[in-house]
Amino acid sequence: MKLPRLSLSYIVIIFLISSAVIVKTNAQTLRTVVIEVTAENVLTGENVYITGNHEELGGWNPLAAPMQNVSGTKFTKTLQVSDGTRLEYKFTKGSWESEAMFEPGVIPENCVADIVSDTVLKHSIKMWNNGQKRASHGQITGKLDYFPAMKGADILPRDVVVWTPPGYETDTTRRYPVLYMHDGQNVFDPATASFGYDWEADERADSLIRAGVIEPVIIVGMYCTNNRGPEYSYGKEAKAYLNFIINVVKPMIDAKYRTKPDRMNTAVAGSSMGGLISLVAIWSHPEVFSKAGCFSPAFKIGNLDYAEVVEDLDAPKQDCLIYVDNGGVGLDAQLQPGIDDMLKVLQKKGFVMNKNLFWVKDDKAEHSERAWANRIANPLLLFYRIDKKN
Repeated sequence: MKLPRLSLSYIVIIFLISSAVIVKTNAQTLRTVVIEVTAENVLTGENVYITGNHEELGGWNPLAAPMQNVSGTKFTKTLQVSDGTRLEYKFTKGSWESEAMFEPGVIPENCVADIVSDTVLKHSIKMWNNGQKRASHGQITGKLDYFPAMKGADILPRDVVVWTPPGYETDTTRRYPVLYMHDGQNVFDPATASFGYDWEADERADSLIRAGVIEPVIIVGMYCTNNRGPEYSYGKEAKAYLNFIINVVKPMIDAKYRTKPDRMNTAVAGSSMGGLISLVAIWSHPEVFSKAGCFSPAFKIGNLDYAEVVEDLDAPKQDCLIYVDNGGVGLDAQLQPGIDDMLKVLQKKGFVMNKNLFWVKDDKAEHSERAWANRIANPLLLFYRIDKKN
């Protein structure tokens, strides 16, 4: 499954939470927002959908939040959000290939509204995209192998892509550690990345390996699906997803590639909800994973609070290494309280800062693939640095 490449402005909000809560509603003052659309060229049997960074806007799922057709070409959606919420949203006919356009040939930016009072937001749509492609930025470095539509029990199929490090083809006796990464469509290839920018995991790892700074590592990217939110959380769908990695993907990788399959050479990483499921993975399966990279993690969002869950669980008995980072702008700022809570809980559970728990904050960074690309060298160095003393 290849996900749509969205416009650059989506970077602020992320592909993060396809079906989870992005804007938290708490004890703050609630504001009523009415979004009204006058939409032309909507055929009989078609509907207008709104999608954006709020649970009632479908969490960027283009089919999750239908608008109400109140009369002819007029469609509405009413929701309540906390005072001060920034809403970002778009309109579609149910898919990214049919999103609303406001001028010919131009993929639109997000609609943005800062909500400080009860508000009516009005839009007029005259045309719809007919499948026009979006720009991508960057390239693939090195060799990728593709395994399409891999299936697991009780979850949706997804593509898996594997990056092999420089020297893999020539040094046929060497075995390699493996890093498993979520949202695999965003990890190596800007052409498949949801927002046109990838993590540059291939470029960053390639440079560090060729410089002799880290040992060569195989990186496995597992695409997400439309069920991303539940699969990257900690319920039954997340359990099924982790079982898929452990019982389907990892055995395949260990069979087809020269890996070091033991737990000390098996790591997992991801961003946002992918950062959450990475911690869930190492906490619930320390016999499989020994290292976790949690970029801008959604530890606490909406009704989800994994810090509370971890506080009630025993810490893994095996040695584990956890890397956490985040920015300070936009959504990353909203995620900060959950990150703070989790860092406190992890230290209560015996993790020691700068020993087996590491936290990096970039105050100027947003919640985006470009920000994570700038920080991915951190866990690569932490997990795979070559000790020059040996």
